[in-house]
Amino acid sequence: MNLGVTLDHSLCLFQHIAKLSVKGHRVANLISKCFLSRDVNSLVKAFIIYVRPRLEYSSVAWNPSLKKDIKSLDKVQRRFTKRLPGLQHLTYSQRLNKLHLESLELRRLRLDLIFAYKLVFGLTDLNPNKFFKLRTDYRRRGHKYKLFLPSCRSNTRHNFFIYRIGRIWNNLPADNTDFSNLNSFKRSITFTFLASYCKVYFFLVDLLLFCVISDIH
Repeated sequence: MNLGVTLDHSLCLFQHIAKLSVKGHRVANLISKCFLSRDVNSLVKAFIIYVRPRLEYSSVAWNPSLKKDIKSLDKVQRRFTKRLPGLQHLTYSQRLNKLHLESLELRRLRLDLIFAYKLVFGLTDLNPNKFFKLRTDYRRRGHKYKLFLPSCRSNTRHNFFIYRIGRIWNNLPADNTDFSNLNSFKRSITFTFLASYCKVYFFLVDLLLFCVISDIH
């Protein structure tokens, strides 16, 4: 495909996820072996610059729904942080908390929400009506940009972008979510506790990050 996303005849993303994981591990291993510095902050920055973008490119188009695929991608970050000096004895959640990182699944969820915002407010060249329509009963509890979600009985279709992100978008807290512009929206959902929507639930690290950020702001 033009986006570089590999799909088989049944629209399965297994091959694409497997390729991403292999490439991610390969680059992460190079960082661990080739960097002379053993400074943890420098190594983490290298991971963020050289590895994480490879694991997140066009994720809106292929964000996995199966737990095994989600775990496969997060394993890249899990193994890399395990090799960092002084962190070997910590659990994955503890390492993420210490390094101020999030699970990759949570990051993809946030990227989905950002793309949904761009669609709703016409910040892309795509026609938002081909994806979803705004509900007219916004006077009920919640924010006024809720989406109408048609019924869906197909498990495959249920994992498509509109169904995957629609429920989460509709449940964004009206009091804490700023829809005034894209940057404000990004900041507001950064401080929103979204981990409860993750299928692989790194409760400890995400809860701690949420509490720390809330205290700071």
